[in-house]
Amino acid sequence: MQKTLSKSSLVCPLWVYKLLPFMRWWPSVNRGTARDDAMAGLTGALIVLPQGVAFATIAGLPPEYGLYAAMMPAIIAALFGSSWHLVSGPTTAISIAVFASVSPFAHPGSPEFISLVLTLTFMTGVFQLILGLARMGVLVNFISHTVVIGFTAGAAMLIAGSQIKNFFGLDIPRGTPFFEILSLFVHKINEINPYVTAVSAITLGSGILVKRFFPRFPYMIAAMLVGSFAALALNAKYGVDLTHIKTVGALPAGLPPLSAPDFSFATLNQMLFPSLIITMLALTEAVSISRAIATKSGQHIDGNQEFVGQGLSNVIGSFFSSYASSGSFNRSGVNYAAGARTPLAAVFASLFLVVILLLVAPLAAYLPNAAMAGILFLVAWGLIDFHHIGLLPKISRQETVVLWVTLIGTLVDLEKGIFFGIALSLVFYLYRTSRPALEPVLPDPDATSYHYTPLDGRPECPQMKMVRINGSIFFGAVAHLQQQMQELEETEPERKHVIVMASGINFVDLAGAEFLAEAARQRRKLGGSLSFYRMKDSLAATLRGGHFMEEIGEENLFSAKTRPAEILYPKLDNEICRNCPVRAFTICHQRLPNGETRQS
Repeated sequence: MQKTLSKSSLVCPLWVYKLLPFMRWWPSVNRGTARDDAMAGLTGALIVLPQGVAFATIAGLPPEYGLYAAMMPAIIAALFGSSWHLVSGPTTAISIAVFASVSPFAHPGSPEFISLVLTLTFMTGVFQLILGLARMGVLVNFISHTVVIGFTAGAAMLIAGSQIKNFFGLDIPRGTPFFEILSLFVHKINEINPYVTAVSAITLGSGILVKRFFPRFPYMIAAMLVGSFAALALNAKYGVDLTHIKTVGALPAGLPPLSAPDFSFATLNQMLFPSLIITMLALTEAVSISRAIATKSGQHIDGNQEFVGQGLSNVIGSFFSSYASSGSFNRSGVNYAAGARTPLAAVFASLFLVVILLLVAPLAAYLPNAAMAGILFLVAWGLIDFHHIGLLPKISRQETVVLWVTLIGTLVDLEKGIFFGIALSLVFYLYRTSRPALEPVLPDPDATSYHYTPLDGRPECPQMKMVRINGSIFFGAVAHLQQQMQELEETEPERKHVIVMASGINFVDLAGAEFLAEAARQRRKLGGSLSFYRMKDSLAATLRGGHFMEEIGEENLFSAKTRPAEILYPKLDNEICRNCPVRAFTICHQRLPNGETRQS
């Protein structure tokens, strides 16, 4: 009988959820969630208006292509991805990468350029699909929570930094690096436009007040309306020539036209390497953003499904005049903050965007860029996890370093920042796992217990050493363990018998198995033995499969609820035990190794 999952009153076979992932959340849609999703979608549609135009310009495409990239790809990614809040569409990083990849082959904005971009988008989607279907979503597990926090905070600061020029009405070139933006801001602080800043501040303040005192009202839309009316009032009183309050401007109306990528061998060959780069860039963005939002929403992210959703969105998007899309930090953050309940919010956002373009595109001329900047400042502030950032220094120095390397790296270069964070996190992990300690232990003082506890000042047996190893014995850890065994041999030569508490050893590779076999041989040369208590069956099977157990000896494996010290006791030096004041084990008080009963 096939396993099934249930959601509300709907029960579907597992294969249905794999093929149609939106069936997992569709039963939870009701009038209340639809209303919340619609409001969040409307907010997202308004947010993407100026962004889409700007991103398309960065990518070297006509302005409307940025809006096209926010329509069909967002719907497909929402229906076939795993995140309930991720919103796909054009992004700054992808736009820059698209321009850098295609501009050497065609003039930006030309039909040839657009054709190459569509091919690039299609190939990117195919590679994303392949990775998803190949179950490579496991790569997501290597992005630690600390890296996500740092990346989120860095991206939030980038969002705020990119809006400084619109917030204060300063002339800062588009695409200026973050730290250069701060430098220019300091140098141009005397050029701040008070009218533009007033609109931004009014928008920001009204958003904060509505969110605090009227939490059920969509504070972002309220802030946009207040900011827009403030701009109209200022322009009416002082004139646009004095205020210089710029607006989004009228947008071209129309649905995304059907398109076809160029599948000629020459074009596919030209776009092969660029599509691989953008594939990894887009997946890193999408998965990082979805995980960042998931840390706030408490949702589980399926990396494989996210890869599939992103791949389908780009493959299908390439036939609807869309260039390469990925998860958008701005839109996803707005979507979550605006109260989205299901992925239907992203679908609503795309549909509202179509309606806006068809019916009310001219009204965008009244939406001030300064109001948009105020809203995005609010979004950026909400994305920074101040609680965990303050908590990390109290917990782990290494994790704190990872956080700040990721954050600062993201500010310097958004994609390289997260790669640096992931790499450093893995380096620290490998450093920790490559240094498993030989922790000295002794049997629990409770005579009925089979546990082993740290020494806590208790004296050890002069002839027998008991240690616990927690961690895998692999090629990276062998050198450290060899050093510890050598130090043990040199500093405690009289303790010839070593018993390893092995329940914490989860894995051993070839190098680790050879180390254990060599350690057993060395102990025999010294007249002692190397034994293991509670070794996992899988670990023992590995050692047997490589014939390493022949060196260790099956007789030196002790199962749970046995007492290795009592079994090995007859092998100890009788005379040393006779005069030993320690008597670390219960049996030491009863008899000598040769079976002679103790007299005292």
